[in-house]
Amino acid sequence: MKKSVGSRYWGLLKLLIHLLVPLCVHFIAEQMTVPLLVDVTTKALCDDDDDGAKSNTCPQAIYLNGFQQTVVGIFRVAMLPFLGQLADEYGRKPLLLFTISASIFPFAVLAWSDSKQYLYAYYVLRMIAQIISQGSLSSISLAYVADVVEDSTRAVAFGWITGLFSVSNFLGNLLSRVLPEDYIFEVSLLLLAVCPVYLKLFLVETNKPAPRQEQHSFSLATISNSFKKQYKTIKNGLAAGANSGTLNRIALITFLYKLGMSGITSVLLYYLKSVFAFNKNQFSEILMLVGIGSILSQILVLPLINALVGEKGILCISLLASAAYGLFNGLAWAPWVPYMSASFEVVFVLMEPAMYAIVSKATSSTNQGKAQGFIAAVRSSATLLSPLVMTPLTSLFLSSKAPFDCKGFSLLCASLFMVFALFFACRLNLDNGKSGSDPEDKSDNIEAPLLS
Repeated sequence: MKKSVGSRYWGLLKLLIHLLVPLCVHFIAEQMTVPLLVDVTTKALCDDDDDGAKSNTCPQAIYLNGFQQTVVGIFRVAMLPFLGQLADEYGRKPLLLFTISASIFPFAVLAWSDSKQYLYAYYVLRMIAQIISQGSLSSISLAYVADVVEDSTRAVAFGWITGLFSVSNFLGNLLSRVLPEDYIFEVSLLLLAVCPVYLKLFLVETNKPAPRQEQHSFSLATISNSFKKQYKTIKNGLAAGANSGTLNRIALITFLYKLGMSGITSVLLYYLKSVFAFNKNQFSEILMLVGIGSILSQILVLPLINALVGEKGILCISLLASAAYGLFNGLAWAPWVPYMSASFEVVFVLMEPAMYAIVSKATSSTNQGKAQGFIAAVRSSATLLSPLVMTPLTSLFLSSKAPFDCKGFSLLCASLFMVFALFFACRLNLDNGKSGSDPEDKSDNIEAPLLS
């Protein structure tokens, strides 16, 4: 029996290896820059004229980071379903190549120079790249997995995907810890450039592209009609998500969870730098600890507990851990507390593979890209809203004008949203069978290609 299970998982790995390798390298390249970016941004925007305290508390960096997250979130709400629709119509591989290549250009700027002018150019290009790739790269990858993996092993496969992200985070933070600062952006750029080349050479397409329609003249009426058809197609894809009971409830839980968690992650490193004077090395150490635990929990523990408690049980446990994570970080009274609270992240990272499996099982095989894009758009709408509150609230309580002494008050507020998400998750009833089919499939079964 053990041998058959092992051989089944080995066969699963062989199906996904050419997707997992470039994703791993891509996320290593991105993650290795995260600890250094905090120092680079605060150094460029907040000159240390007096003493070290001024550079540690840098509201300009917090506001710039919040502005970036809000702008990206606004455009991603529309972009994610659009790219998911493209992946369903034209195949996963072209869209994976497009989204994975977007991150090359902003890091090329920082590899050239990290001065103030180049930093602003980086943020502009980074916003464009994140609009294209953040969320969409993951959702298209999940659709690819759903194409080749059976329902019974999808939760395990999605756990491998998110576990791979944790492996990448660990290795990226390890490289950030050991490499000299002057070479981090250059190495990251090299790794990012390798990923689309590997995908192009080795990845096998799983979704047959839609047949090309006849060539039409490029008249204004034709272009207008094409946009109307595409709008109808995307609207139907979103309606499929809204009309599914499971997808509807998961969307609410995801929105509340992401509203709180994105608020915490967007300001946490700047908060720790201000309160405890953490630098690149401390950030790397915390993220490496999280990475090691997350690898074990997602790749080894998830298949075991999924058989015991199911996706709903994993969802509830993860949300409870995420609320505790925000609470301990918000009340951090000593430099060791953030290290301890990082242990909760090892648990709540299990939420994503469980959620992906629930969404995948609740929709038909032809609508995987739409469904994952729908949930990704919901996550994106939460990430654009959270900085509008978290950025000024964090800046206020880190300043001398705070109404009372609680520097992590904004993190405590964000943790309340995870509590609300836990309440709805406990009341979640999963649909039996697929409910995510397009509402107009019977009358409009053939969708017009986006680029015909």
